[in-house]
Amino acid sequence: MKRAVVIGAGIGGLTAAVALERRGWKVTVCERAPRLEPVGSAVAIAPNALAALETLGVGAAVRDRSVMQGDAGIRRSDGRWLHRSKAEAIIERYGRPIVMLMRAELVGLLADRLAPDALRLGTAVRRADPATGRVETDAGDLDADLVVAADGINSAIRAQLFPGHPGPVYTGHTSWRIVVPRPPGPCPYGEVWGRGLVFGAAGLTDDRMYCYATAPAPAGATAPDERAELARRFAGWPDPIPRLIASATPETVIRTDLCCLDTPLPAYHAGRVALLGDAAHAMTPHLGQGACQAIEDAVVLAHVAATSGDLAEYTAARLPRTTAIARRSRSIGRVSTWANPVAIAVRDLALSLAGRLAPDSAVRRFDEVFTWQPPVGETAGRAA
Repeated sequence: MKRAVVIGAGIGGLTAAVALERRGWKVTVCERAPRLEPVGSAVAIAPNALAALETLGVGAAVRDRSVMQGDAGIRRSDGRWLHRSKAEAIIERYGRPIVMLMRAELVGLLADRLAPDALRLGTAVRRADPATGRVETDAGDLDADLVVAADGINSAIRAQLFPGHPGPVYTGHTSWRIVVPRPPGPCPYGEVWGRGLVFGAAGLTDDRMYCYATAPAPAGATAPDERAELARRFAGWPDPIPRLIASATPETVIRTDLCCLDTPLPAYHAGRVALLGDAAHAMTPHLGQGACQAIEDAVVLAHVAATSGDLAEYTAARLPRTTAIARRSRSIGRVSTWANPVAIAVRDLALSLAGRLAPDSAVRRFDEVFTWQPPVGETAGRAA
């Protein structure tokens, strides 16, 4: 039986572990944290990632724990709609919806599908040898035919494999995330774009909403009360944004600086080690594809490992696609956070005209992202 060691028990690492176990591999997942952290934020699973999860038999459970995203779009900070899309149009064009669920729910669903002895919490990895597959941990060494480095944006394994490569860069914007009760009355989904600021909202189960916001800020800056800072930044924005912020409890507001890998790696593998998710291609959240691309990575990697075993095929399949998506996400992030009034006026006019002249353009722009399908030979069922 072939053995794999997965470094990191986030969404990408756990998806890879499940995919490899289903292929008959013996998998050990090393996670430095003492428990699977129930991060209080949500994740969007787009049609491409849902197709990947269906090959692992997780699709039905994800749908059961999530909310299908309804009609959405982009508004100005005065509340006027610039662009709108229908949920039915997403399903009609791509065969699957966009669903939203808590990250902890997805992590739990994946972890529950692993063998009882697969997950080693509180186990830090020191290094991985690409030539031999030897993984050094603080609990002893492990030998593997394949090492999956899913250790996040500040990946120590990426730094080990590509020591001269530039690390993550700060985009100049910080973010806040909150999960709050859905307020009474109309509550439009989608994003609101203002002068350098963005606020987004989406539905969750149990009559909750996931909200996120971005704003320019110095790297590492914090506020004594992040909820108050969020309320200050978005004061005067269209209802229900001020009410959503006010309903959050200060201790549950998550603030994170937005960083990404602007310079693509030369490869996503070296020897027996494969990089996955943020460790390989950390991207900004503006396309909602960070976790989705990690899920794709995992399914493709397991397919390659179980067929040819040549990790160069994994790099060839994943590097061009994820590089293009990361660049597109970065570009959207720049446009959505413009602060120059003239540039904003041109941007808003272009969005408004596109919505009127080509009503389906808001959906069609996702074709290159959402039409992805799992590798040939992987079985995906809509009911899975």
